[in-house]
Amino acid sequence: MTDSLNRRDILRAAMASATLYATAGHAQSTWPSKPVTMIVPFPAGGGTDAFARPMAAQFSRLTGKSLVIDNRGGAGGTLGAGIAAKAAPDGYTLFMGAVHHAIAPSMYPKLDYDLEKDMVPLILVASVPQVVVVNPKRVTAANFKEFLAMVKSNPGKLNYASAGGGTSHHLAGELFKQQTKTFITHIPYRGAGPALNDLIAGQVDVMFDGLGSSAAHIKGGRIKALMVSGNKRSPALPDVPCAAEMGLPDYNVTTWYGVWAPRGTPADAQARAIEEIRKAVSTDEAKAVWASQGAEFANVSGPQFDAFVKGEIRKWADVVKASGATLE
Repeated sequence: MTDSLNRRDILRAAMASATLYATAGHAQSTWPSKPVTMIVPFPAGGGTDAFARPMAAQFSRLTGKSLVIDNRGGAGGTLGAGIAAKAAPDGYTLFMGAVHHAIAPSMYPKLDYDLEKDMVPLILVASVPQVVVVNPKRVTAANFKEFLAMVKSNPGKLNYASAGGGTSHHLAGELFKQQTKTFITHIPYRGAGPALNDLIAGQVDVMFDGLGSSAAHIKGGRIKALMVSGNKRSPALPDVPCAAEMGLPDYNVTTWYGVWAPRGTPADAQARAIEEIRKAVSTDEAKAVWASQGAEFANVSGPQFDAFVKGEIRKWADVVKASGATLE
């Protein structure tokens, strides 16, 4: 009797477990079954927002479930990253970070999260080349070669604006100085907007900016583009030479944006998130926004995106160490 009862109990337990797993699998396969929150670790209206919101709009339209943007700015994007890293790993909290988060481990000695251990990289959403821009009234060089000659013959006399110490603008300038063996004085600002405004107003000489924020001002003649980073010209500025053409094949600096999930997020939810984000970014509406920002969608996801992020962390750690860059 006891053996029979035990067998019946075991059978019932097995059937219950099978039902539970089947139900969980079915529920997971329908992701998203409710609104998804995407933490954006910068204030509304910034560069990350410029890609997150159009992507969210298309994601919501295609899936029928809202992708809600939650702006959590502060501490150079690390505050929002910490919040995302500690979120429930249920598939309903995502995080849209940027190149700044590959730089942060080298600049912030006491982060309350570990990007590589606490987060899972899902997909690289957009990549925008940096562009060397100058105020044409303060820097009269006709082209990049003349500009480089000017910098070399006047060490420290020219200055460059950045969005603040430890930002991609700052370290793009430091990398440029390392590779050209020149010195330009760094002027940190509290954000890319104020820095760009002062460049346009003629308060500073140079900026190593993301093409997305500079493009309209370049086309309007308020600032002048001398070179884009990387080994190919940008379709947004076809007449501006790339770094490789100017003898700087290793000056490959991009402002990139990607999506992560908290570590422990179910694999099926990760796969679906990648799939739905890829669809959203591939719509005609999103493509038009990306083109207007001079951005590319490389369609890099999963392990490839993970390897890319690890490479960026190493690259910027080397730049920080060699330059002695600090949070100013």
